[in-house]
This record gives sequence, structure tokens and C-alpha cells, in this order.
Amino acid sequence: MTAESGTELRTLRPGEWDVWFATLERAFGGAPKAPGVRELWRTLTEPERSLGAWAGDDCVGTAGAFSFRLSVPGGALVAAAGVTMVSVAATHRRRGLLTAMMRRQLDDVHLRGEPMSVLIASEPDIYGRFGYGMAAYQLSALIDTDRVRLAAPHSTDTVRIRYADPVASLDACEAVYAQRVPLRPGMLARRPGWEQLAVVEADGSGPAGGAPLQCVLAERDGVTVGYARFRNRPEWDAGGPRGTVVVDDLEALDPAAHAALWRFLFSIDLTSRLSLPNRPADDVWLHLVSDVRRCQLRLRDALFVRLVDVPAALRARTYRAPVEVVLQVEDPVCPWNEGRWRLTGGVDGAECARTGADPELVLSVRDLGCVYLGGISLTALASAGRVHELRPGALAQASTAFTSDLAPWTPHAF
Repeated sequence: MTAESGTELRTLRPGEWDVWFATLERAFGGAPKAPGVRELWRTLTEPERSLGAWAGDDCVGTAGAFSFRLSVPGGALVAAAGVTMVSVAATHRRRGLLTAMMRRQLDDVHLRGEPMSVLIASEPDIYGRFGYGMAAYQLSALIDTDRVRLAAPHSTDTVRIRYADPVASLDACEAVYAQRVPLRPGMLARRPGWEQLAVVEADGSGPAGGAPLQCVLAERDGVTVGYARFRNRPEWDAGGPRGTVVVDDLEALDPAAHAALWRFLFSIDLTSRLSLPNRPADDVWLHLVSDVRRCQLRLRDALFVRLVDVPAALRARTYRAPVEVVLQVEDPVCPWNEGRWRLTGGVDGAECARTGADPELVLSVRDLGCVYLGGISLTALASAGRVHELRPGALAQASTAFTSDLAPWTPHAF
């Protein structure tokens, strides 16, 4: 496939990964990754899903995908392409390379039978025109632990917190994470090898000012019921210690384990700030703190969802309330999704099939991606003029049905 005259678009061939990855690194303006990190990304890369745009021997564009399973409302884990490593060399912008790669990628996802593709955008403005809708937020916070108290209403007496080696404890932490995945839409079931990303920079070469990674386990009767991985960044001023604890990852299986882990993080000696770069919008600690205003909350876009096979994706999830609605979906990029679809579903499952009936809601595939995980409401999009109701009552019924109990969230980039 040729994106422009003299440029060839193809999947990676043996021996091309180093040039391809260097093109990506240059496009993002960063220094080359440390050898250990680079080798891990080499191992995780799926060459058959990695596209390169080549002008002779020069790689001038990159796009990849990882084979994930994504948690959706109802707890099912659905095959999804995790779009990643997208770049175009500055010398070849405005020549159609990005459009060619994204269209080729969507065609490939469709041929693989994956109902959707997902991504975390470096520039959100880019992906809407390819049908990606912002479906999940991430919450960041910088908590003043000198001023903010943490109430723990659940007894933590049965929970033991102990330090553990970040690498040696990987299996125990991953077992907890795997149990959490079906409970929250947007979480990724990690393939073998992905857990290594959590500790690949444990030697202190990573973020948080080079602070080494630490880990604590929450245990009950010798069984791991939660964990937290974090970095302690020391800092001193004229008034004394003002260190910052940066939380990389935290999961727990019950309220007491959650409370015990947060209480530990709030009380680490010589620190007065707790930094949370990426947490769910409805995270547990929000309901335990004494003063949320001093937590400096910030909400930003996170996961973007693109339904590649509309009926398969809508059948894959459950619905919070009974729903029967005819959707007219607009999708100029993937024309097989265009048309009218009758969705009938509830808490036990759903059916979705083409229909000749009159449409009741009209929306783009992008907007369907926004609401798919249940964190963005159809009513809100309709208020913005992006969803159109043709049958009175259809909007309220469908909006209620699409919502999820927990806010969708993706715990790490890919």
C-alpha cells in the first residue's frame, strides 16, 4: 500500500525494529530509552501489528497495536487493539501518511474480528476524525498530607502492611490486579510480560526524580489482598522535610485493604505531599479525605474508544436497565458500521442486528465510542447537540442503560 508517491506502507520486517523505534523516539522528542526499557518494548512489540511508512531505507512513519482484552460493563473481557507508537516524521507531515496508517490499521482490526480499538492520545485533536471517542477520564491529585486527614471507617486490624521487593512481589501483585480487571470498565487484561513495565525502572532510573520504586503488600492471613507501588522523592527546605510520595499503582480487593494502603501512604515519615498521577475519577480515597479541596484535583482525558464492529461491540457488554432502541450510526471511515441497528439488552446480555425500522437515536460512531464504557452519558452528548433523539423517551432509556456502576479507567499507558 502506498500512502504517497515513493512511500511504502508495510508491516515490520525482520531486522527493522531498531530503525522503526528510533523514528518513534525522535518524533516524540525524547532521548533514547535505557537499554533495559528498550529491550522490554522490543519484546512486547507485535511485528505483525506494527506498521512503518518507508521512503527508501528511511522510516518516516510508525503505528502499532497491542492485542489486549478490555473490561466492559458487565465484566466481560473483550478483544481490543491497543493503538500505540503512532508518529510521522517532521519531514513528511501533511502528506496523508497518518490517514493511510490509521485507515489501514482499522481495516486490519476488522479483519482480525476485534470489535474495537482503543488508545491514549498524545494529541486528542487528532483521533476524532478517525472515529475515536473519549470514553474515560483519569484523575490526578497532589494531596497536602500535613493538612488533609484520612478517615478509615473500615477496620484495618485484620490487614498487615509489609514492604516487599518490587520484582519478587510481581506475581502476587499481578494476581490482585487480575481480580480487579472485570470489576471496572476500561481496565486491561495484561498479557504475559506486561507486568514487567511496572518494575523495569525499579533501579531508580525512572520518574519521580530518580527515586527508586518501592512496594508494600496488604495481607490478610498470609494472603495478598492489595498492593501499592510508589516512589519516595525526598525534599528539604528551611522548615524541614517536605518529601513527596508518588504513587505508581495501587489495587486492593476489599474496603479494609484499600483503607490500610491509603493510610500507610498518607503517613510515611519525612513527607508532606502525596502525588497521584493517574487514578479513577471515583477513587476510594476521595471518600476518605477530610478536605478534598486541598487535594488539588485535576481531571483529564484518558482512554479513547473506537468501535470497529458496532453490533459485536454492543453485544459484548451488558446494560444497567432494559433497553430497546434503533440507533442510526454514522461512520464514514468504516462504512460497514453505517446504518440502522436495533439494540435490545439488559443486565443479562444484549442482541444487536441491522434493521429497516425508523431510527430513534442518531449519532456518530465516535459518540458511540464515548458512551460505550458507561462513563459518558448519551444525555450529556445530546445536550451538546452530538446525539439526536427522534423518538421521545428513547434518549432517557438508552442513557440509563449505557451507564456503568464504576467510572471507567485505564491504569497505565500502552
